[in-house]
Amino acid sequence: MDQNQAPIYEALENFRRMRVVPFDVPGHKHGRGNPELTAFLGEQCVSVDVNSMKPLDNLCHPISVIRRAEELTADAFGAAHAFLMVGGTTSSVQSMVLSACKRGDEIILPRNVHRSVINALVLCGAVPVYVNPEVDKRLGISLGMEREQVAKAIREHPSAVAVLVNNPTYYGVCSDLRAIVQMAHDAGMLCLADEAHGTHFYFGDNMPVSAMAAGADMSAVSMHKSGGSLTQSSLLLSGPGVSSGHVRQIINLTQTTSGSYLLMSSLDISRRNLALRGRTVFAHVSEMAEYAREEVNAIGGYYAFGRELINGDSIYDFDATKLSVHTREIGLAGIEVYDILRDDYDIQIEFGDIGNILAYLSMGDRPQELERLVSALADIRRRYQRDPSGLLSQEYIDPEVVSSPQEAFYADKRSIPLKESVGKVCSEFVMCYPPGIPILAPGERITSDILDYIEYARSKGCSLTGPEDPDIQHINVLT
Repeated sequence: MDQNQAPIYEALENFRRMRVVPFDVPGHKHGRGNPELTAFLGEQCVSVDVNSMKPLDNLCHPISVIRRAEELTADAFGAAHAFLMVGGTTSSVQSMVLSACKRGDEIILPRNVHRSVINALVLCGAVPVYVNPEVDKRLGISLGMEREQVAKAIREHPSAVAVLVNNPTYYGVCSDLRAIVQMAHDAGMLCLADEAHGTHFYFGDNMPVSAMAAGADMSAVSMHKSGGSLTQSSLLLSGPGVSSGHVRQIINLTQTTSGSYLLMSSLDISRRNLALRGRTVFAHVSEMAEYAREEVNAIGGYYAFGRELINGDSIYDFDATKLSVHTREIGLAGIEVYDILRDDYDIQIEFGDIGNILAYLSMGDRPQELERLVSALADIRRRYQRDPSGLLSQEYIDPEVVSSPQEAFYADKRSIPLKESVGKVCSEFVMCYPPGIPILAPGERITSDILDYIEYARSKGCSLTGPEDPDIQHINVLT
């Protein structure tokens, strides 16, 4: 297909030239009714913030320009079908899981999934079968799914309907996706991929395998992360064995009927950019990341980890564009370095947790900004380094699952002080955001180790979210 096309963008440009008089929504009427908004966002932006109409197609049932944009996207990503998503990759992940699972179905997945996956289980009533990941003892991070652990879960749960894989994890770790896809298909199961952090796999050379290339049935792809589109825009991809009509119906259960043309056009333009220039762009990103890794490791104390971790199984491959840095050896939690970089050096990185930071590199980064980051990290070590003894090391604690997420979320519950909750079954989420991987999910037993982790994360400045109590002093548990 001709990837020079951008049908939604082209239709909006044509619409702008028509000078249509609007007697429809949105009520700002091309920005005239809200001059402050127009001054802030710009007339060109608000003039194409429009509603669905025949010349611009309809996201819920595309038949013209949106359909053409989705066909071009499927072609660019090597998928049978592609769906433009305007509810973020959370919406993509939930639509993917809801397309595969119904109430009572089992789904095999790692526990270090994003909250959106478990949210989908709350919505549909599917039952998780967790493959608890191996943990890197030095870094304290959870790794990928081991082949034998997946095979064991499939043997023990032959009626499961799907296997879900992170490709990659937030830190850049990849499982053996091709092998997992084959195991799932041999057992008559679907294979789903959360590729929120893997958009560039489809366009970069020497990258880990993408879900569609590995033969996965569906993938949620976060175009706004490394793909260059506007925040909240995403894609859902599917393979030839999945009914696109069924997936569209599932999407329409929860996605807005007023799709944003700002988000859709950004997906359209960004897909064109990646299809035409992605290989060159991501080769440059990879070079910058490798250079930054070398420079950070030369500082001393930090460990910017990369492909040297690959072990052929739980770390089958590694996303070399991720600049993940272990900070514990300089005596600082990752979240402390994150805060210092922002507050003292005006540098905003993606996240910091109790042992690591992640600087997200993509097409908009330049070498001079990387030099500034490296210099800041060196200065932080000089100014703040202390004895690392006493720092918590492990990011992941194996959960004890007592009931399904849906059963626990909707069950009778009561609120009790967090410090009195040991032994109780949680009925809500607790997580640090980012990365949004639950420390506790509905249906899991609360242990003293988990409470210690929560208190430690809080003391270091992690942003804890999830519970009804905004101060997270109380937690809902099953009665």
